[in-house]
Amino acid sequence: MIDRYIDRGWMYVLEDNGVKSECVVTDEGDGILEIKNIATEPVFQGQGYGERLIAFIAKTYRGRFSILQVGTGDCPASLSFYEKCGFSRSHRIKNFFTDHYDHPIFEEDIQLVDMIYLRRKL
Repeated sequence: MIDRYIDRGWMYVLEDNGVKSECVVTDEGDGILEIKNIATEPVFQGQGYGERLIAFIAKTYRGRFSILQVGTGDCPASLSFYEKCGFSRSHRIKNFFTDHYDHPIFEEDIQLVDMIYLRRKL
């Protein structure tokens, strides 16, 4: 999946005595900036690095885009994280993970099926 957007995205790395988080954002048109990938080193999760990276992205692109969106699986922890970062649920793409991957994708022992999109205004 990363090969589908990496060449048209911008990558950001949050460093704090070493790499803690990274993300890739893309211009989806119509004023929408999308977080395509965000990851925090597992030992540093829950320490605010992902939230700070999202805040940086929002501040950097405010005025250039009107919406910041992200798609994720229907997993309570992920949805809660994005909602904590100011996102609200927008729409869902049915069967996204089962249609686009040749193997089941799991997060927190939950098989991901639908893609849930969340948005926040910039």
